[in-house]
Amino acid sequence: MRLPLSLLVFAMLAGGSTALAGRTEVTIRGADFLLNTRPTYEGRIWEGARIEGLLFNARLVQGVFDDLNPATRDRWAYADTGRWDPDRNTAEFIAAMPAWRAHGLLAFTLNLQGGSPEGYSKGQPWENSAFAPDGALRPAYLARLQRILDRADELGMAVILGLFYFGQDERLADEAAVTRAIDGTVDWLHARGYRHVLLEINNECDIHYDHALLQPARVAEAIRRAQRPGPDGRRLLVSTSYKGGALPSPEVVAASDFVLLHGNGVHQPARIAEMVAAAKANPAFTPKPIVFNEDDHFDFEKPENNFVAALRAGTSWGYFDYRMKGEGPADGFQSVPVDWTLSSPRKRAFFAKLAEITGRRP
Repeated sequence: MRLPLSLLVFAMLAGGSTALAGRTEVTIRGADFLLNTRPTYEGRIWEGARIEGLLFNARLVQGVFDDLNPATRDRWAYADTGRWDPDRNTAEFIAAMPAWRAHGLLAFTLNLQGGSPEGYSKGQPWENSAFAPDGALRPAYLARLQRILDRADELGMAVILGLFYFGQDERLADEAAVTRAIDGTVDWLHARGYRHVLLEINNECDIHYDHALLQPARVAEAIRRAQRPGPDGRRLLVSTSYKGGALPSPEVVAASDFVLLHGNGVHQPARIAEMVAAAKANPAFTPKPIVFNEDDHFDFEKPENNFVAALRAGTSWGYFDYRMKGEGPADGFQSVPVDWTLSSPRKRAFFAKLAEITGRRP
């Protein structure tokens, strides 16, 4: 593939390298995900449920986290050094990835504006954004992102890359900055030749976004903008998500390549199956994958839980783990500083269940 000079220059400035990726390619056929033309978990059946074609994932959005606000940066200091270090965070993320993959995890969600480093927050005084106020991409974030994406490419993993997060989108000056951020990210991904990246325009578009393009009435425009082809004619697979328990509009379903759902606030596993049925009943729905990429309900030791309910409904499920009140530094994949290893009983319970379902022997 020959890249235009403009994209080669962009790659050198923003990514530090023009070497193309491409070991792993994620595609969609009907309701199934494929990696390198073969269905995920090919041939796998678990307790009578078809696992083939699903994309089990985890919400690991802080992989490129930083805090550019000096007033709050010390909140995230490592206990052993007394300071925050974004490069250490990314290095430890990358070191943990083979263990996740060995247990059957085929995808994870990152976000260029992260998620709440406290799990859930009313305010967000910290500044964690890969975008400058004018929408330009920040090279330090891209350097960390490239390291993660390259390793995922080597390991045969897909990445659901979110662009915006409520509480941080307001740091973009105006709609022109939002579109510049979308275009810049898409250009950067195309320039690197990544084929294992799916885009999530924003996390929970129906919660407190300042910019109209990221709100439910117009977010389908943003999805379509990000779907424009790259220089080789390929395009990214794109969607967006809504808050826990909510369902996307017909406009968003029609524009999306896959449907994202969240299980936060869904306390009964039966409701997970109801959400899947309702999504399929959407008048704009055509056969495409449905993916839960955020759910903070566990009970993995019980025969019925949200994870099992999703897969029995033919739907991919994603584990969301944050440090709850009274828990220690080993707990929670979203709470910064993050211990990315399988360091807590809850993490180990999820990955053990995942390995059981996918037939892995880590």
